[in-house]
Amino acid sequence: MPLNRRFRSVIRIGPVQVGTANDGRGREKHTAACTAPRCGFSADYDSRAAAELAARTHRCPVR
Repeated sequence: MPLNRRFRSVIRIGPVQVGTANDGRGREKHTAACTAPRCGFSADYDSRAAAELAARTHRCPVR
């Protein structure tokens, strides 16, 4: 069964959105996800800085 995450502190860096949520065990996780069509990039990180760095350096493979 998929998690229903409630994101907070959502920011947008280019086409990538970075948000913070708690995982199933109550730990804080930071997610970076690209909103461009057909890109499909998303990743979870333990620190907000890592998620924002991934958002700043992300390049969509679909142009």
